[in-house]
Amino acid sequence: MSKRVTAKHKLDRRMGQNIWGRPKSPVNRREYGPGQHGQRRKGKMSDFGTQLRAKQKLKGYYANITEKQFRRYYGEAIRMKGDSGENLIGLLERRLDAVVYRSKFVPTPFAARQFVNHGHVKVNGRRVNIPSFLVKAGDVVEVKDASKQLEIVVVASQLAERDVPDYIEVDHSKMTARLTRVPGLSEVPYPVQMEPNLVVEFYSR
Repeated sequence: MSKRVTAKHKLDRRMGQNIWGRPKSPVNRREYGPGQHGQRRKGKMSDFGTQLRAKQKLKGYYANITEKQFRRYYGEAIRMKGDSGENLIGLLERRLDAVVYRSKFVPTPFAARQFVNHGHVKVNGRRVNIPSFLVKAGDVVEVKDASKQLEIVVVASQLAERDVPDYIEVDHSKMTARLTRVPGLSEVPYPVQMEPNLVVEFYSR
């Protein structure tokens, strides 16, 4: 697992958007870029810049996964049948840490990655500690019995700032979740607009 060494909210400031929809995001107070000239940077962005921004935003949203890993998802997405942008979103949402986050077992994607890595999660009854593990439709993800009363789990399940999406069935009394289907872009509850088509354009240049 790669370790994130920069403050996660720097991405919010750089993009000028509340990427994760969190109430403590600095963008809620300052809707302009960082630095001395942040408020004056209003120039027109090139096509390359727009595509790069879309890639950085989507990559950063999933706990800032590595460039190597993200490019591998792109490679898999273009090999699959159908729309490559939709395929990319489907692959990202199938990540085990993404399913744990969507199920409201933890409060943030970063916490989800750490939660999985520390061995608190089982898939179909078997312990899995790889955040990038791809969950299949029908798989059951559950929090280990010994971890169900952890404060982070109890607090996250009661968070009112987001809901569990329709493509995941969750039982918070048992701390289990089932991915019912692989979602499309329109089904994923991103707090900001994601543009996977621009990500595909970026890599296909």
